[in-house]
Amino acid sequence: MPEKLSPAELQRYSRHLLIPSIREEGQLRLKNSSVLLIGCGALGSPAALYLAAAGVGRLGLVDADVVDASNLQRQILHSESWVGKPKLESAVARLREVNPHVIVEPHPIRFTPDNALEIAQAYDVIVDGSDNFPTRFLSNDTAFLLRKPLVYGAIHRFDGQTSVFAPHLGGPCYRCLLPRMPAAGSIPSCQEAGVLGVLPGIIGSIQAMETLKLLLEIGEVPLGKLTVYNALDSSFRALRLKRDPNCRLCGDHPEITTVGNQETLGHGSTCTPADTPMQSITTTELRVLLAGDFQGLLIDVREPHEHAMNHIAGARLIPLDTLMEQIGTLPSDRDILVHCRSGMRSARAVEMLMARGFTRVKNVLGGIDAWLDDK
Repeated sequence: MPEKLSPAELQRYSRHLLIPSIREEGQLRLKNSSVLLIGCGALGSPAALYLAAAGVGRLGLVDADVVDASNLQRQILHSESWVGKPKLESAVARLREVNPHVIVEPHPIRFTPDNALEIAQAYDVIVDGSDNFPTRFLSNDTAFLLRKPLVYGAIHRFDGQTSVFAPHLGGPCYRCLLPRMPAAGSIPSCQEAGVLGVLPGIIGSIQAMETLKLLLEIGEVPLGKLTVYNALDSSFRALRLKRDPNCRLCGDHPEITTVGNQETLGHGSTCTPADTPMQSITTTELRVLLAGDFQGLLIDVREPHEHAMNHIAGARLIPLDTLMEQIGTLPSDRDILVHCRSGMRSARAVEMLMARGFTRVKNVLGGIDAWLDDK
């Protein structure tokens, strides 16, 4: 463990060294700390940039996506020259330019129940920059089981929220805020609803701030407090959160003891009102079917602009919000497979079809994201 900063570091961090609660001792603390960022997208971009600039010694980055032109409106880690290339390669190159004294550790894989504990155990703090509920639940459960703070952030159009979940420090966990997976399709993603480009800069910067406070052990960490920001009326609100004694993870009688569970595997709300289990198919199985004599129907419930960017040959485009208008044209005596981007909207579509008597319908797990990954 370094006991002193180098002359170059003393110059780089001189404005930190002027702060009484940081000084050289605090800067050394940052240099000897580590942070895992899950996602190098909208929230992960500002968080990673500010943590690297601040001198956090080791940054782990988890992301398996490539840079898309539609990312550039908000994901400031990346630029035009990186379109079509892995986000991690872009992120590593940018962060090394920002601060060559920081060790950047790329994990070019998806964060899943199979690898979450192994990846996260080597870091002091976990920052969740994900954009889907299964990963948020997984980040929370991983942090809880490893007794590490989770710095949470979420964005939607003009609204954002942040908090720190750390039951081992006396606060609630994410499941105390959201006990179970929302119904499929009930909360649109950024791909569906949109987000103002500057919003993740605000929320991701707050995540970086809370991370630095945790590492430096300064200030008041927002345990049990959800900060909610509304860009349209320029307001911040603080909502109090309490640990739920009935929480299935951190409560008095926990039911969840592993990171592989209903929510983290993406099956939190996959039943019809009649409680009939939803059937699903993997993209690997789908490839085998389509390569054979498949007589059924493959439906893509994404929006037309998403379909135009990439699609599975032979799929019929029926955006989710038009599904009920076209339900009379769908065959009830043939297999129907439904896909979207990641499997959430398609799960909602399958629920809708099953509720109306369709029995030969399956959800394509992971959607076109998984399809493209399987190539």
